[in-house]
Amino acid sequence: MRQVLLILLWSVIGISSIAQTPTEEILDSLQTELDRIESQKNSIEDEIHEYKLDKIRDDLSAWGLPGEDYIEHSAMFLSYNEEHEQANWVAHIILPEIATGSVSRTNDFRVDPKIETGSTEEADYFLKYLQEDSSYVYDGYGYDRGHLAPSADFRWSEQALSESYYYSNMSPQRPGFNRYSWAELEGAIRSYVFNHPGTSLYVVTGPILHENLPKVERSVNGLSLPEEYFKVVVDMERDRGIGFIMPNRQIEAPLETYAVTIREVENRTNLDFSSALANDRQDKIEKQRDITSWLNLPDTEAEPLSPTELPKGHFNTVQAKIHMGKNRKITVCGRVVSMRKSKSGNVWLNMDKNFPNQIFSAYVPKEFLLSFSYDPMEEWLQKDMCIEGKVQDFDNTPTVRIERSSQVQRFDP
Repeated sequence: MRQVLLILLWSVIGISSIAQTPTEEILDSLQTELDRIESQKNSIEDEIHEYKLDKIRDDLSAWGLPGEDYIEHSAMFLSYNEEHEQANWVAHIILPEIATGSVSRTNDFRVDPKIETGSTEEADYFLKYLQEDSSYVYDGYGYDRGHLAPSADFRWSEQALSESYYYSNMSPQRPGFNRYSWAELEGAIRSYVFNHPGTSLYVVTGPILHENLPKVERSVNGLSLPEEYFKVVVDMERDRGIGFIMPNRQIEAPLETYAVTIREVENRTNLDFSSALANDRQDKIEKQRDITSWLNLPDTEAEPLSPTELPKGHFNTVQAKIHMGKNRKITVCGRVVSMRKSKSGNVWLNMDKNFPNQIFSAYVPKEFLLSFSYDPMEEWLQKDMCIEGKVQDFDNTPTVRIERSSQVQRFDP
């Protein structure tokens, strides 16, 4: 009997030791409520995301797409060219949310299921062979899978970013172009959004296609190799627009060299951008070429002079590189944006762009400074000048040696 009582006693003690206290019950209740609120929050965020995608598609249509035959994806529209096996154009909107978006590259390149005739595929860019150790050996054709609508513009949405890896959004770009100048342009456009909080940008991008384009030699679908690409960008709030046309090759000229009006892009591509807008608003946007608003150039730098503004036999700072090492005298014109005296006493100057992005330099050796009746560092800085001489290669920068003051003249357009 005593043993039975002890067993019952220990049973009661055990039960009471695992029973919840009032505090634990409150904590469990609060956690359940928190889980419910979190689930509701996720559901609302998903709904907001879907409405954002709907608004992008509505806004693209309202702005006016450059064609009526196109395919709709979650956050981009595109027109596919079967002959060239790539898009004629891809339209998307960069939202302010890219400033806080944290979605990373997915690299899930894949065939676009909405292209009924079939889009390009991996074998249009390279072949890969599986090895015994489960690794791959790659046989590339020499071209990158260049995004038209860049994936980083969608980093606020996993769905939209992933869809940017459809092959219909790819075009064969030379590595020196895709990884540098093209990437620089894409970054500059995103920077505009970062520098103008709350701003959305309407963007249309594409290759300039024509019937004489060569084909990527080993492409399985006959992929054409574009010679140039265009990009049209519009700030919808400020009615501000700009266009770019860039060659598909490694280039060293600054981005502003390739800035054009949207109207010029239309003339080159036979596309009509912002077609749903009233004519006067279209004209206002499409005739602009206000580079400083878009590229945020330093106050001390200048856009290279337009070749059409220069007299015969005169060249701007970008063109100077063409004449580098040819051992003949030419005249190069631009703005002297920086000057310095070296340790050896030589006077150096850069035109249009500062170090380390200089595109043209000149120098006066110390022994020739006495031939000047003035101080070059006072007379030339921040002035448009023309310099005559042979263009040398100095660390891959076109450079002219100045020995006489007569080599340097003011330029007055």
